[in-house]
Amino acid sequence: MAIEAISGEKSQEMSLEQLFEALDAKPQGLGSDEAQKRLDRFGPNALSEESKSALKVLAGFFWGPIPWMIEVAALLSSLVGHWADFGVIVVLLVFNALIGFYQEHKAESALTALKGQLALMAKCLRDGSWQEIPARNLVPGDVVHLKLGDIIPADVKLMQGGFLSVDQAALTGESLPVAKKAGDEAYSGSVAKKGEVSALVYATGENTFFGRTAHLVETASAPSHFQKAVLTIGNYLIYLTLALVVLLVLVGLERSLPIMDLLQFGLILTVAAIPVAMPAVLSVTMAVGALSLSKMKAIVSRLESIEEMAGMDVLCSDKTGTLTKNQLTLGSPLAFDKNPAEAVILAAALASQKDDPDPIDQAVRQGAEEKQDLSPFRVLEFIPFDPVSKRTEALVQGPDQEKFRVSKGAPQVMAELCRDRDLARKISDQVEELAAKGYRTLGVARQEENAAWSFLGILPLFDPPRDDAKETIEQALSHGIKVKMITGDHGAIARETARQLGLGMNIKPAEQVFSAVTGGLSDIVSQVEEADGFAQVFPEHKYNIVKTLQSNGHLVAMTGDGVNDAPALKQADVGIAVSGATDAARAAADLVLTAPGLKVIVRAVEEARRIFERMNSYAIYRITETIRIMIFVVLAMLIYNFYPITAIMIILLALLNDIPIMTIATDNTRLPAGPVRWEMKRVLTVASVLGGIGVVETFGLLMLAKNWLGLDLAQIQSFIFLKLAVAGHLTLFVARTPDSMWKGPYPASPMIYSALVTKLLATLVVGMGWFVAPISWANIALIWVYCLVWMQIEDWAKLSVLRHLDGLRKKTHAFSRRLGRVLVHRG
Repeated sequence: MAIEAISGEKSQEMSLEQLFEALDAKPQGLGSDEAQKRLDRFGPNALSEESKSALKVLAGFFWGPIPWMIEVAALLSSLVGHWADFGVIVVLLVFNALIGFYQEHKAESALTALKGQLALMAKCLRDGSWQEIPARNLVPGDVVHLKLGDIIPADVKLMQGGFLSVDQAALTGESLPVAKKAGDEAYSGSVAKKGEVSALVYATGENTFFGRTAHLVETASAPSHFQKAVLTIGNYLIYLTLALVVLLVLVGLERSLPIMDLLQFGLILTVAAIPVAMPAVLSVTMAVGALSLSKMKAIVSRLESIEEMAGMDVLCSDKTGTLTKNQLTLGSPLAFDKNPAEAVILAAALASQKDDPDPIDQAVRQGAEEKQDLSPFRVLEFIPFDPVSKRTEALVQGPDQEKFRVSKGAPQVMAELCRDRDLARKISDQVEELAAKGYRTLGVARQEENAAWSFLGILPLFDPPRDDAKETIEQALSHGIKVKMITGDHGAIARETARQLGLGMNIKPAEQVFSAVTGGLSDIVSQVEEADGFAQVFPEHKYNIVKTLQSNGHLVAMTGDGVNDAPALKQADVGIAVSGATDAARAAADLVLTAPGLKVIVRAVEEARRIFERMNSYAIYRITETIRIMIFVVLAMLIYNFYPITAIMIILLALLNDIPIMTIATDNTRLPAGPVRWEMKRVLTVASVLGGIGVVETFGLLMLAKNWLGLDLAQIQSFIFLKLAVAGHLTLFVARTPDSMWKGPYPASPMIYSALVTKLLATLVVGMGWFVAPISWANIALIWVYCLVWMQIEDWAKLSVLRHLDGLRKKTHAFSRRLGRVLVHRG
């Protein structure tokens, strides 16, 4: 039977039975062979992505403003008969294309691999059994199971035996969840908020409601800090380069230099100076870092979030399962009326279901089974917990064949069951005392046959902190990250947990903070800012906490695991879905943890800061190189009226510099003590100073070669070429760290070896006279010594500039604080 795609409108007109018939499907699901046939026919359950062939991608690197410049330079070289220049320019063009293609492929492969780990899964009935399969493999006619927290994987019609409350605001604009019953449709991309049900898939991929409307919707998003930084640096260098090249061409024309030679030189100089590869290098640096994070059980779903992770200064962390073990543990029972403690535990265990996943029942039975044998007791009747009675009850037959009843539940409820007012007051006092110590409590009672209920005692339960939580929080604080605990528990429990973890004790009830309108918005901001944590938190409070902190200039990370956490995770600068999170939480998060606990987050922050340091170092180095080469070449032309280096030398410099630069993605870096963000003033100032020093030192060597060494023009050009090649690589070692270059961590092996190999190659080029005029080995040694001495000067200058900038920043912060206090006082 030929199966056709069925639209939502058509599905609404059909009953469930008619839809099964139209899809040639059964409630028992499809077989694997039939599912594969349908997958081949309908395609994967995903929106089609434009895929380009490798050849087409590679060809793209020969098309665009920068490749056009290189191609025009090659054309000009051929027109004037500079065939050596032509050959090297073509090599540069192909080399840049191959490097760009490799970097893009590497970054794309890294992201694909990481996103593969985040692929949505669906519980599907295949071959007569329930299986977890990738959602993209679903086909019309499949039967799937949906529950709380699932993202609906395809357009489905609900079957009998359950209900579903669905949030489809992203698709239809409905602000409230919609209740769905058997026979109703649920659309792909909506989120199950409540309930559990099986459903029949009738449309997948582009045939879904979401798929048909996706092409009509374009989402706009503001550029990230990373994108803004790249644009700022790129624009700075492009404007500087173009201004200097225009000046160079105008002066050359005024001096009657050959126009073709002048245009060729200007084009090649522009190509060498503009940071063509900067976005690719920075993206690859983040992609390599993302792979490192994945080995730490932290999967990055958005590369730019690495930069925001490096700058985050507030972490709002769930208590249960992240700071604590999420394993209720039985404390020492508090027995009443001289009852033995063992009797309290035994009664509570018998009033708990053995195979119930309820954590309270599990904790009680585990605590009891460690101390006594429950097998002689037989449960004849069991009444489970319900929200009305707030207790469980069991009819039990003991080893002596006598029957009795046991019950456990809220202590106040158990007191009412025993009908003793004095006892109720005593229980209330004990419960408050235990709650202040962070314990949840259970009351336990027993009823002998034909007798009244008697209260046996109180069982304290607690969720112990994770073994590594306190140490990890200390590490986070030492890294400049303020940790705020978020929990739905009572304030007393939250404060006790905070005490055990070494967090502050200023725990505020969330509702109290956000309902306190008397002080206005500024009062809410100050309360959220000062709080060490929040208790009795509802999902909407999480979102408001994030928004409030962001409004005060903080970069905020938020952890979550549930459907209702998704808005807060999406709003946070770094949304973190913890281990075991729902599909909806994972889809909204920037970072998905596959291992429990807070330690993974701190390690991820450390790695993100190292990645940021690499990007920052690269930006400083790249700006330095552009300033150093461009300003020197243009000034030398203006002063001496000759090209200090030839076009082919500029091309060779670009080739030799590209190799060490790529290794910065794996360089060893220091771990910044606090949050880091792009500081363009700092980057541009340091780079400009280093670039300016480079211009001065190169002019010094040019004067030495021209006036004292007696070299001819071709030898002077070779002399300056080697100086620029050697000094450029040495400057990379200066720029890679804000500390002294002789202080660890030291450069990674790939960076050292690549720099040595390329420097050796540049030395051989001028020593052997490959493509350039040869110079003596004595002059080569002079250049090396000269560059090594100036490297120390550059390092000293860098440290001086950074100390000056740090001093200015401290003064500015101090002034801002004083001004703030004055304004608050006057207000």
